[in-house]
Amino acid sequence: MPQTLFEKVWNQHVVVPETADTPAVLYIDLHLIHEVTTPQAFSLLRERGLPVRRPDRTLATMDHSTPTTPVNSFKDLAIVGDSAANQIRQMEINCREFGIDLLGFDSEQRGIVHVIGPELGATQPGKTIVCGDSHTSTHGAFGALAFGIGTTEVGHVLATQCLLQRKPKTLAINVEGSLPAGVGAKDLILAIIGQIGVDGGTGHVIEYRGEAIRAMDMEARMTVCNMSIEGGARAGMIAPDDTTFEYLAGRERSPSGAEWTTAVERWRALCGDDDARFDNSVDIDAGALKPMVTFGTNPGMVVGIDEPVPDGSGDSNFRKALDYMQVETGKPMTENAVDIVFIGSCTNSRMSDLEQAAAILEGRRVADGVRMLVVPGSQQVKHEAEAKGLDRVFAAAGAEWRESGCSMCLGMNGDTAGSGQLTVSTSNRNFEGRQGVGARTVLASPATAAASAVHGRIADPRPYLRS
Repeated sequence: MPQTLFEKVWNQHVVVPETADTPAVLYIDLHLIHEVTTPQAFSLLRERGLPVRRPDRTLATMDHSTPTTPVNSFKDLAIVGDSAANQIRQMEINCREFGIDLLGFDSEQRGIVHVIGPELGATQPGKTIVCGDSHTSTHGAFGALAFGIGTTEVGHVLATQCLLQRKPKTLAINVEGSLPAGVGAKDLILAIIGQIGVDGGTGHVIEYRGEAIRAMDMEARMTVCNMSIEGGARAGMIAPDDTTFEYLAGRERSPSGAEWTTAVERWRALCGDDDARFDNSVDIDAGALKPMVTFGTNPGMVVGIDEPVPDGSGDSNFRKALDYMQVETGKPMTENAVDIVFIGSCTNSRMSDLEQAAAILEGRRVADGVRMLVVPGSQQVKHEAEAKGLDRVFAAAGAEWRESGCSMCLGMNGDTAGSGQLTVSTSNRNFEGRQGVGARTVLASPATAAASAVHGRIADPRPYLRS
C-alpha cells in the first residue's frame, strides 16, 4: 500500500506489531539523554543489575541545569542551586559507570541536546530518535521519527533499546506560497498552532509539506518541527531532500565515503508516496502570515503583531490567562512594555537565529530598563558566532552574551525572570511561571525579540529590517 513518510519509518522499526491489547515494540536508533530525566532511569538499572543495552546508540550532554555564566570547575555550580548542581555531577558518574559518550563540561561539543544532535550529524533521516524531553520532535526536520519520552521510558530504552508505542494517526500540514519579508519559521509554527489549537495534533504525527517548507533551510525546519508538541502532536516530520543532505554532508557522525552514497540513496526513498493518504490535513497560506506573538499562557493564544488581543467570548480560563499576562483585549500586544528579552532555547538558538537578531541590533542599543540575554544553543554555535563577530554586536547593543544551555527557556539554571516581569522569548512555552514564579512570557521570533529589545515595547520587526 502507498505509505507516508511516517509510515515508512514506523514500519521499518517495528519489532513486534501492535495488537488490540498490546502496543507495538519499536526499535530505537538513537537515544539522546541529559541530566534532568536520567537519574531515576540509571538507578533502575542499578537496582536490577542491568547494563545499558546499546551505549553506542546513546549520546549524552548537559544542558537543562547548566549555568550560562562562565564556570571554571564543578565548585562553581553552586550558582545554579544544589539540585541542579547534583544533577550535573550525577550525570558524570552515570555516564562513566555505564560507558556512555558524554559531552560534558569540558567538551567543545556540549550544548542543548536538540542542537548538538543535528550539528554532529547524529540525527539522520529515517532514524527513530527519543529523548526525555518534549521537544525531541526537532529532529523530525531531517525525516526522523523523533519524540519525547518519560523517565520510566528512558529506563526502558537504556535497558532494551526498544519502546512500547501505539501507532499514531497522520496529519498533513500543507504550507503553500512564500513567507513575506520579516516573517520566519517561528511565526509560521505559531500561526499553525493558533489555527489548529494546542490539541489539534493530539494522537497524530504531523508531516509539514509544501512550497514554503521546501524553501526553508534546515535550521528553520528544526524550528517548525520543534514546536509540534505544542500543537499536541506526538512528533513532526519533514521529508529529507537535497537541503537535508547538504546539511549533513561531512559532519562528524554522518556516514562518509561509500556509506554516504548508500545512505543518501536510502534516505531519498523515505519521501511519502504520491498517492499516500493522511488521516487529516490542514492548509496554510504562507503569503498571508505576519510576525506572530503570544498573548496568553499557552502557545495557541497567539495573534499577528498588529492585531488586537481577542476577548475570549466569556471563557473563564481565557480571562484568567489574560489577567495573568496583564494584557487588555481589543489592543495589540505592541502596547506592552518589555522587561527582559531572551534569545535562545532549542527552538531558536542556532546561527541563523543569532544572525537575525544581530542584523536588527547592529548599530542600535537595547532600550533603557530592558535586560537582554543571548544564549547560543551549543559551544559550536558560540564559537562560530564569535568568529563572525556577533558577540561584539550583541555586547555593543547592551545585551548579555552567554555560554550555551537551555537558560531562560525553563528557568531551572539560575536564569529567571522576576514576578510580574514580561519577557519576550524565542523559546517554546509560555505557561504560568515557566520562566520564573509569576513571570510573564511572550513567545516570538528572534527578529521580533530583537526589535522589542530596541523599542522597549513589543515591536514589529519589519520596520527594523535593512535592505
